[in-house]
Amino acid sequence: MSTAYFVTALVTIVANTFSGGSAIVAAMFRPKLMMDVLRPALATAEISMSWLIFPIGTLKTAGAVGLALGLLGVPLVGTAAAIGLILFFVCAAYTHIRVSDYSSTFFLGSCFFLPSAVATLALDLAIHY
Repeated sequence: MSTAYFVTALVTIVANTFSGGSAIVAAMFRPKLMMDVLRPALATAEISMSWLIFPIGTLKTAGAVGLALGLLGVPLVGTAAAIGLILFFVCAAYTHIRVSDYSSTFFLGSCFFLPSAVATLALDLAIHY
């Protein structure tokens, strides 16, 4: 396993675990500080608050778990998880573009989360296949 793949996958895992977990916590407990940020972002992108647990939080967290399993020796699961995260963030970018929402949440997803998933997949494919 290369160092580049390990570090890239680890960054992607940590970022998606934090992001997915935060979405689930926000949906379940609705802490004021988080909701002050999320409520306008969801409204601008025309996304229902009910989507915070599924698909948003669940799919990001499941992707992170799948990447972790890939690092722990189940390469097919890691590859599938990277592909799933890429599909998720492409759909998320489309959702924002559809309503002309070019806010910080759009750029965070499109310029950090999506490229990190793509880099993880590219390095995974270079190493395992």
